[in-house]
Amino acid sequence: MIKKSRKVRDYKALTRALPTLRYLNPPSVFIHLQNSRCKTYNLNVKEGDHVKIGEVIGIRHGGFFEQNVHSTVSGTIGTLIKKFHRTGRKVDCVEIINDYKDTLHESVFDRTDEEISKLTQNEIVEIIKEKSLVGLGGSGFPTYIKLATKDKIDTVVINAVECEPYLSSDYRLILEHPDRVGMGLKYIMQALNVDKAIIAIKSEKDPLYEILNQVLEVRFSDLNVKVAKLGNHYPQGWEIEVFKWALGIEVPFGELPTKYGVIGFNVSTAVGVFDAIKHNLPVIKRHFTMTGDAIRFPQNIRVRVGTSVRELVALCDGYKKELDEVLVIMGGPMMGVSTVSDDVIVSKTTTSVIVLENIEYKEEPCIRCGSCVYSCPAHLEPVQIMNAVKRNDKAVMKGLEAFKCIECGLCAYVCTSKIHVTDYIRKAKRLIG
Repeated sequence: MIKKSRKVRDYKALTRALPTLRYLNPPSVFIHLQNSRCKTYNLNVKEGDHVKIGEVIGIRHGGFFEQNVHSTVSGTIGTLIKKFHRTGRKVDCVEIINDYKDTLHESVFDRTDEEISKLTQNEIVEIIKEKSLVGLGGSGFPTYIKLATKDKIDTVVINAVECEPYLSSDYRLILEHPDRVGMGLKYIMQALNVDKAIIAIKSEKDPLYEILNQVLEVRFSDLNVKVAKLGNHYPQGWEIEVFKWALGIEVPFGELPTKYGVIGFNVSTAVGVFDAIKHNLPVIKRHFTMTGDAIRFPQNIRVRVGTSVRELVALCDGYKKELDEVLVIMGGPMMGVSTVSDDVIVSKTTTSVIVLENIEYKEEPCIRCGSCVYSCPAHLEPVQIMNAVKRNDKAVMKGLEAFKCIECGLCAYVCTSKIHVTDYIRKAKRLIG
């Protein structure tokens, strides 16, 4: 009998129990000058120039915003080169050759607690904007735009669910740096003038529940913050699901959560807010999961933004055996983007890289079992959308509301015919704009 499936096999045990390894001094970093939201840029430095940590070296241009590009090491500007971005595309990068001195730019400084307590919403927004903080769970949406909302917010939700299989970097981040998470949340609450917050985790993450509650009681007793245990189904980390199960609020598709008095941030983004407000520092490091069945020693690594994944593969003792070809997934296995090259660079929004032995699966004809329909959290008809893509029927794609797809990958995961259904729906979304 065909039925709804919201469970996926989990591989977090490969990395979750290990302390985070630190790899913070690569010989060079490669800073992406383009990303999924910014196609054009200006570069303010040239080959041979010396730069410091946190220095603005260029500006990315988005459709309705701009992003400063910051150096993540001190050193010398190298050449422009194309490298893979987490979107799966090769984009322009600038190399910075590390001088290993970790010299901070003059713009990086610590604010006192008293200074921070006097910051207004507009002042916090300007700091976050200048530091180019974006959603670090993978969305890449500018954080300053969310913090600048004029809607009345009742509750801030920190999303620490991390429901993708294999990924455990947020888990280790909370386990090892709960104070930074709490301080970032405190600054967010201050900016939005909110007196209530929720930290949402999966119910299976018992150590996090105990640690967070202890830290909140000892360090943040002045804040009204609760830890909510949500379900273990996939995609529980989808923001709509988080709000539903943590607060009982159902946000209709296409509507902003702020209209319902709620706003959400990834746990890594909260730490980014802390670094920006306390240290006036952009995101120069991040927790990162390096794993997969082709890697000898999967683990979480604290890395410098701009680090080559090839170096991280070597840090994990390389590949298990000589493989003709590996499958490199940037992001989680359900929602990430794959390539057959490990010439990938860690960006601010790259949560993980999963390297698997590349096994070719033969795609069989659809048997119309309905598994994808039953399992779709957005209540779509994936196969019908796929058929419309094959016919290039944009009217049907729109009528089937392909634009509502959250690209969670469940339709492809449950497909008994091994059809890459999600890829077809991604194409439909591109075709209908």
